Amino acid sequence: MSLDADPIRRRKLSDEVRERLLAQINAGDLHPGDPLPSERELMARYGVGRPAIREAMQQLASLGLIVVRHGDRPRLAPPRLDLLAEQLGLTMRHVLTHDDTILQQLKEARIVVETGTARLAAETRREADLDRLRDILARQLLARHDPAEFMRRDGDLHAAIAGISGNVVLSSAVRAVFEWMARFHRRAVHSSGLERLTLSEHEAIVDAIAQGDPEGAARAMRLHLTRANALYAQGGA
Repeated sequence: MSLDADPIRRRKLSDEVRERLLAQINAGDLHPGDPLPSERELMARYGVGRPAIREAMQQLASLGLIVVRHGDRPRLAPPRLDLLAEQLGLTMRHVLTHDDTILQQLKEARIVVETGTARLAAETRREADLDRLRDILARQLLARHDPAEFMRRDGDLHAAIAGISGNVVLSSAVRAVFEWMARFHRRAVHSSGLERLTLSEHEAIVDAIAQGDPEGAARAMRLHLTRANALYAQGGA
């Protein structure tokens, strides 16, 4: 079928309202906390009924862009990176459930991101950061006979390393990727019976960060994640 033969589909009125409101938001005309026009104003401006306005508002609220409270006009929401991570998580869970081919790409992306965060951590770490990493390691050691708790501490360590940079986007991404994989491909982040090896690899990463060795930290992280990926590919338990 040629492109010219493709049917032209009518957009829902609410979708058109949403896109116009998004354009206004993205233009910077509104700031967090500013009210949006009232339903009556929007109905007059766009020539649509109340249902289309309300549906558009619900869509924007679900995206975390506006806050809707009973008895008040919708207002532009403050930026929330935690909500972004949650939305990405929901999308990734759906993808991982229905498309197995994405897992390999996700593991490759994890290596790229986490070798970078390990390098940054070695460059910017402070004593308080190192105390936190060592505390997580100690808690993970105590949890070596509790698979669920051991894996939680594993995720805590990777997120804490990313968090040392002060970059909330990186920290949220690392945590989200770990949780996606732990939920849908548990073996990709934890191999039962290899807790001691995991702890040893974690200690090597933390030691390199403590020594202020960016390349050593990145190398230790790459070896750790590559080993985990190889075990998963072999069908390790």
